[in-house]
Amino acid sequence: MTAKNRNGQPAYQRIQGVIRKRIDSGQLHPGDAVASERDLAKIHQVSLMTARHALASLEREGIVERRRGIGTFVAAPKIHFNKLMSYTEQMSSRSLVAGSKVLFAKVLDNENEAAARLSLPPTSHIIKLERLRHAAGEPFALETCYLNAAEFPGLLDAPIWRDSLFGVLERDYKVELGYADEEVDATAADPRIAETLSIPRRDPLLRIRQVIYSTKGRPIMYVLGFYRSDRHNLVIRRFR
Repeated sequence: MTAKNRNGQPAYQRIQGVIRKRIDSGQLHPGDAVASERDLAKIHQVSLMTARHALASLEREGIVERRRGIGTFVAAPKIHFNKLMSYTEQMSSRSLVAGSKVLFAKVLDNENEAAARLSLPPTSHIIKLERLRHAAGEPFALETCYLNAAEFPGLLDAPIWRDSLFGVLERDYKVELGYADEEVDATAADPRIAETLSIPRRDPLLRIRQVIYSTKGRPIMYVLGFYRSDRHNLVIRRFR
């Protein structure tokens, strides 16, 4: 029988809630040690098995990582790419507040590759939006988004430094985003990217080229992203 508190909540969930709250409030940071199973059992007055269950569940979610013979530690937040989600949604799913710094935002007419990805003529006016994406006090990724300026007038006047771009497109332009085609490969950080992401030069990165389509199959946005490989997992589900 599962131990519960007065509100009917299982004890292991109460322990998880306490740990999550300490992480969300900044009391615990990635790499910090989490109380051991034995200590948690004493603190919360539960069995060792209940404390073990709490940590095992957090480990499956990627919240903590258990190092055999050493202890349990707060895991570095990771983003999973198996679902089309905005960066804000990805961070929210990990109980983190997303942050963005706009590095470049302008309409250009010489972005030939982006225009081709969007099925537009080579000299089309293209919105180029480059943002540094961060959470938990550290940079996660450098993303550059390209959109058809004629289709999204006034987009650069929106509060894109704090709002989800997906949300702006869906709310203000009535776009229904449906799916994305992605090309994923590995690359190394050049001097500018390394400085921007606060990592050593030549550090490994995930490079993702993504064309995002509406539910009607129309290309809406081309995204070129460089993601810290120590902060991201690529998860692929296969069926037969």
